[in-house]
Amino acid sequence: MYKYSCYLFLIFFTVAGCKKTLKKSSTSESLIYHEEIYFASMKQITFGGDNAEAYWSFDDQNIIFQSNNSKWDVSCDQLFLMQRDEIFDQFQPPMVSTGYGRTTCAYFLPDNKHFIYASTHESQNQCPETPLRVEGKYVWPIYSTYDIYKADLEGNIIAKLTNESGYDAEATVSPKGDKIVFTSDRSGDLELYTMNLDGTGVTQITNELGYDGGAFFSPDGTQLVFRASRPKTEDEIESYKTLLAEGLVQPTEMELFICNVDGSNLRQITFLGNANWSPFFHPSGKKILFSSNFEAERGFPFNLYLIDIDGKNLTRVTHGETFDAFPVFSNDGKHLLFSSNRNNGGNRDTNLFLAEWKDN
Repeated sequence: MYKYSCYLFLIFFTVAGCKKTLKKSSTSESLIYHEEIYFASMKQITFGGDNAEAYWSFDDQNIIFQSNNSKWDVSCDQLFLMQRDEIFDQFQPPMVSTGYGRTTCAYFLPDNKHFIYASTHESQNQCPETPLRVEGKYVWPIYSTYDIYKADLEGNIIAKLTNESGYDAEATVSPKGDKIVFTSDRSGDLELYTMNLDGTGVTQITNELGYDGGAFFSPDGTQLVFRASRPKTEDEIESYKTLLAEGLVQPTEMELFICNVDGSNLRQITFLGNANWSPFFHPSGKKILFSSNFEAERGFPFNLYLIDIDGKNLTRVTHGETFDAFPVFSNDGKHLLFSSNRNNGGNRDTNLFLAEWKDN
């Protein structure tokens, strides 16, 4: 969610219409580590490439995600659709993006028949370059050619929702079905905005210097949680502005913030250091599940953590040694989708996993 190809962390640290072949997943016992008490069961649902940003339809029957799996004839992040009980190994699921440029952050609309996503396809057929380091700094590209589109489940673009110059991406939809939140640099900084489902009524939500992105609504649609950088010193501010002018951000120092959907009552809820990101509300609306490497000495591992919305009661959820991120609860609160390097045989593949969630 952010998401610009939001899973560039994965890169740094680690045929539509075809008949589908389902592969039996590894057993839950082999996928769930001993300390992971929040998972009642788990199955792996993709096998190969980088798979991330997986989001549920409002009825929890379908999943849309982005992948660069070379077996599916893509070399740049494109969007794919699957039913919740499917597992894809040898054959690709239906691709629902154009196949051109780079895409990111698809999210279902309430009718379960359409979705929104960001893409660079109007400006370039090929994948845009993906710089990962500038003068020794790990960076994310902020593609000025990203715009947000509405499409149907066959991949037909129905509408273009943003037309400003610059970066518009990282869009997600309120569970109330009335608003979209997204990140844009139209003000000269990376801020959060909301708009109606048809692209009208654009409203700026944040206005403090730093990157604000990867926002999600609370289950009742009244609050937003997001990741943010907050450069403070002269050197930090100069570095941030210089990189942003080049279409880049450095995401290695980010904390989590919550605010009301209109931007009021903004408060920081983590003070952990390192990269705290990919937050998502627990179904209760009282906790946040997120990914962090704050316990790592050299950038790894990333694990999932729970924290109360007031910043108390931090609890570790996953116990991997590599990468767990992009957690998303189903709308009924019973299942969790997330991306992980687990069970990849020691290579750099990042796959999707579907876990049955149990509160403790």
